[in-house]
Order: sequence, then C-alpha cells, then structure tokens
Amino acid sequence: MVTGTVWVANENGGSLTAIDASTNRVTATVKGIPGPHNVQAAPDGRTVWAVSGATNQVVKLDGSRYSLLGTAATGDMPAHVILGTNGTQAYVSSTGNGSVSVFGTKSLSRNGTITVDKGPHGMRPSPDGRWVYTANTAAGTVSVLDTAKDRQVASIPVGATPIQVAFQPDGRFAYVTLGGENAVAKIDVAKRTVVAKIPSGPAPAQIYASPDGRYLLVANQGTEAKPGRTVSIIDTATFTVVARPTVGKGPHGITIDTASRHAFITNVYQDDVAVLDLAELKVVARVPVGDAPNGISFTSRSPVVPENPETTVSLPQAAMPESGSSHGGEGHAH
Repeated sequence: MVTGTVWVANENGGSLTAIDASTNRVTATVKGIPGPHNVQAAPDGRTVWAVSGATNQVVKLDGSRYSLLGTAATGDMPAHVILGTNGTQAYVSSTGNGSVSVFGTKSLSRNGTITVDKGPHGMRPSPDGRWVYTANTAAGTVSVLDTAKDRQVASIPVGATPIQVAFQPDGRFAYVTLGGENAVAKIDVAKRTVVAKIPSGPAPAQIYASPDGRYLLVANQGTEAKPGRTVSIIDTATFTVVARPTVGKGPHGITIDTASRHAFITNVYQDDVAVLDLAELKVVARVPVGDAPNGISFTSRSPVVPENPETTVSLPQAAMPESGSSHGGEGHAH
C-alpha cells in the first residue's frame, strides 16, 4: 500500500484536489485559486505551493489545514513552482516575461529574479541542489540556473518546444520532453549537452523519474482535437521505451510515490487521475478530480481529513507582474 497525499492542480476549475494515496479517494478540495497550472507539495507535506496564472501569484497553503498561508507576485503568466532541494527557496517560472522568480519559503520574500531564455515552463532541481534546470518552450533550450548565485550560467539547445525536465536520481543525466518533436532528449549534466534523443508519443508534456532510478515516465498529452492516451515508460539503463500503457485522455502531469510503487497521472481531457502500478504497468484506479487537471505532486505525509471536504481561500487582488526581464513570451498550454 502507498501512503501519502497526491495534490492536483485543476487549472480550469480554479481548485486543488488532495487525494489519499492509500485509498485513491479525494480527501479535500481547495477552491479560490484562479488558473492553477501547477502544484508542488513540500516533501514533509506541511506546505503546498501553487501558481495562480490568472492573478500572477504564487500561493502557499497549509497542507493539513487547507488554509492560505500567503501569496506573492510573480512574473507574467506563472507556469510552474518548485522547491529547491534544501527546501529554503521556491522557484517560479513565468512564461510571459522570460523569468524565474526566487522566493524564501518561510517569508515569501523575493530573493531574486533570474532572466532566462524565452518561454520558461517546467523546472526541476538537481539532486545535489546546485542547479535548477528550466525548460524554455519558445527558445528550444534548457536553462541551467546556479542556485548559489541565482543566475543563469548556461543555456543548452535541446530541440523544439521543451516542456518539462527530470533528473536521474544520481544526477548524472537530465531529460527533457520535446513537445514539438514528440521526443525526449537526454542531457549529460557534466558536459551540458544533449547526448541522445528518442521518440516518445504525441505532444509529450511532463516527465518524471522514478525514485528508484529504473524508469522515466512521459505523459503523451496530444492535443484536444487529437488527444494522446498513453504514458511512455523508458528504461533509464538503455534509454529505450519498454511500454506504453493506456492511462486516459490527454495525460499531462506525472508524479511517483517515494517507494516507486505507483505513478499518478492527470488526464487533462477527462478530468481524472490515473493510478498506474509500476510493477504491473497497468492502471489500478481512477480518481475523478476537477476541471482540466494539470500539475500533480506527491508527499509521503498522509492527508488530514477536514471537517468540511471543500475549502475556499481568498487571494488578494490580481497582482501586477514583477518587472526585471525584457524577454517577451507566449501563453502556455502545457
């Protein structure tokens, strides 16, 4: 049995859903967050972070009380929020103005704004905490951010429409989905160059490395007119696709529990989460959630059952995007 909480960002529904991973049932829904494209639970589960794309804010919630702890203005059109490896900093990519905002996780004070390449979207921290890799959809690159200096130190050309990145647990290689090529690229972290590329599936969105290092999972979202329905399972030892289980209509976000037993996949075009058994490589449960689920995150902390299963938070008035970057941008669909 998997123990923990799965958090889901329902972008069109303006809400977050908390799922009990031991029962695959919804525990709580937090409403009042307009346009939450991405969500990130802290490893200890005490805080949960989301972006509000409609108000240009990052949102910090209490993971047990489902209450609002604070907000801060981001750049234009925030896409993803992640926590650094040591948990002291939060990073928010803003697609609209080519920047990554850096916040202290305790106070939500802005520690810096990093100018990156055009169209930053998905991000992940390296296992050793030294770097944050950012996929830049419009530039066709991955930015390497130095977490000690809060600046971009390299730009790696990777291909058409990079969406999200993932690190192998040992940190030697990183991987990026290429939505414009229906492919996944493999990056040598030391050399900062692409060393291999393989086909995945239609318009791949998120990618996630299993904590045991065995697999990469790629969500083949496709388009609304022609949705994908599979997740590509890539063997990291051979960098080959070994299975493509059907998971639902428009798979987008992926997370995996810390024991690498179950993967949880959002299906953006059918408003549910598929639970994929990684031993059998088949769907063992489906959990209905909100409208257009996108980002998803796992914490080993079991959910607290609230008195009221639905909570509504009240965000401040829509924020003006922070300044500090001259890059233009485009909207995000991933």
